[in-house]
Amino acid sequence: MGSVPIFPTPQDAENAFYESLERGDLNLMMAVWAEDEDILCVHPAGSRIAGQEQVRDSWRKIFASGQRLRIQIAQQVTLSGMMFAVHSVHEVITVVGERRARPPVVATNVYMRTATGWRMIVHHASPAPGPAGEPQDEPPKILH
Repeated sequence: MGSVPIFPTPQDAENAFYESLERGDLNLMMAVWAEDEDILCVHPAGSRIAGQEQVRDSWRKIFASGQRLRIQIAQQVTLSGMMFAVHSVHEVITVVGERRARPPVVATNVYMRTATGWRMIVHHASPAPGPAGEPQDEPPKILH
């Protein structure tokens, strides 16, 4: 398996995360994640997955599909402090060999500074809302 990479910045960890997605590289994917059980992952339209074993298993299943992905990151917004960083991005995902465009995915990636560099602790991805002008654009009339 080799040595575990050290990510000196949250952006380095994020770059490795998306590289692992494009390569279908489970070892690199899991090297990005913190090594404790307090990690969370939500795939688009999926349920919450918690802990190393479940997160690893979810990525193993995704990579086993054999689909090759190309991912472009757009509209990145970052918030960072000494110990934590939050990246909000739009993922524009293309499946190699498919002609149809997929709707963008809105993802929130949370990184924590550890003794071995920055590591992901949360990845939450959801389908982006439809184009402006569709009925869901209107805010609901609910009082809290």
